[in-house]
Amino acid sequence: MNQRIPEVPPVISPLPEVKRPVWSVCIPVYNCINYLPETLESVLLQAPSQELMQIEVVDDCSTDGDVEKVVNQVGKGRVGYYRQAENCGSLRNFETCINRSKGNYVHLLHGDDRVEDGFYQEIALLFRNHPEAGAAFTNFNYIDHTGQIVPIINQSILEAPGIVPNFIDKIGVKQLIQPPAMVVKRSTYETVGSFYAVHFGEDWEMWARIGARFPIACSPRRLASYRVGHGIGISHKSYLTGENIKDIKKVINIIQQHLPEDQRSRIRKESYAYHARFAVKVANTLLLCHSRAAFRQVYGAWGMSKDYITLLWMLRFYAMYSLRYKQIERILRNKNPTR
Repeated sequence: MNQRIPEVPPVISPLPEVKRPVWSVCIPVYNCINYLPETLESVLLQAPSQELMQIEVVDDCSTDGDVEKVVNQVGKGRVGYYRQAENCGSLRNFETCINRSKGNYVHLLHGDDRVEDGFYQEIALLFRNHPEAGAAFTNFNYIDHTGQIVPIINQSILEAPGIVPNFIDKIGVKQLIQPPAMVVKRSTYETVGSFYAVHFGEDWEMWARIGARFPIACSPRRLASYRVGHGIGISHKSYLTGENIKDIKKVINIIQQHLPEDQRSRIRKESYAYHARFAVKVANTLLLCHSRAAFRQVYGAWGMSKDYITLLWMLRFYAMYSLRYKQIERILRNKNPTR
C-alpha cells in the first residue's frame, strides 16, 4: 500500500471456491475505543455461529488505548483482531477489511456505530427475495455520543422492502445511506473495487458506483445507527479544515460518470446546490467555537452554488455572526463601563 488515498478503485481479489461463512462483519477502527464495546455487543447479540459469521476488528494503529484488549474482553474469543503494520488511513483500512473478508455478504461497520436487533435477519431476507441485488440496506437512525437517538428527520427511500427503482438517479444528488446500514456482496466488491479518491464522501461514491452496475435492495425498518456529534472521526476533522468541500466537489464530478448522460447536468447542479446549503448549515454549528472553520464552510458554499436559497442561508449566517459579536460587545461594556 503506497498511496493513502488511491487514485483508482483498489482491486478486491476473489476468494477460492471453498466453504465460506455467509457473513463477514468487518469493523475498521481508529481511535474510537470508547464506542467499540457497544459496536461489538450490538453484533454479538444477534450473531449466528462462527461458521456462518466472521467478525473481525481491523485496527489502523489506534493510539487511544488497547484495542486488542477490548476485543478480547467483549468478544471472548468470538471476534478476531488484526492490526495494521502502520497507520494507513481509512480508505486502505477499508480495503484491508474487504480483502480479509471471507463471507458472501460484507458488512463494514465502523467502530463507533451499531446495528439494532434484527438487522442481519432483515438483510438476509432482502438478499433471499432479491438475489439479483448487489447490495442491500435498511433505514437507519442517527445517535449521539451517549447512544441516544438524535431527532434528525430521515425519510425511508421505500415504504416497503424491495429493489429501489432508479437508484442511481436518487443517490446522484446526495448521500442517502449511512455506512452501518449497508451490506455489500463480496462478489460486488470484487467487480467494482474498493473505496478511493476521497476521505469524505467515499461511501456516497461507492453506493453510486454499485448502483450503476447492480440493483440495490432496501428495507424501511430502522435497524442501523450512525453516530454523530461526538467530535471525533474524519467528518468532524474535515469540517474544521474545509476538506469536506474539496472532497464533495470531487465526488460530485466522479459520480457524473455513473449517471445517465441526459441527467448529468441537472443532477450536478442540484447536488452543488444541496451541498452548498449543507455547508452553510455546518457553518452555523461551528460559529461559536470554530469561527474560522465556519467561514471556510461559507466560502466553500459560495464556490459551489449561488442560487437564491443558498444566498438566503448565507445571509442568515452573517446575521447570526453579526448578532453574536453585538452580544459579546454588550457583555464587555457591562463588565467594563466607560466613565
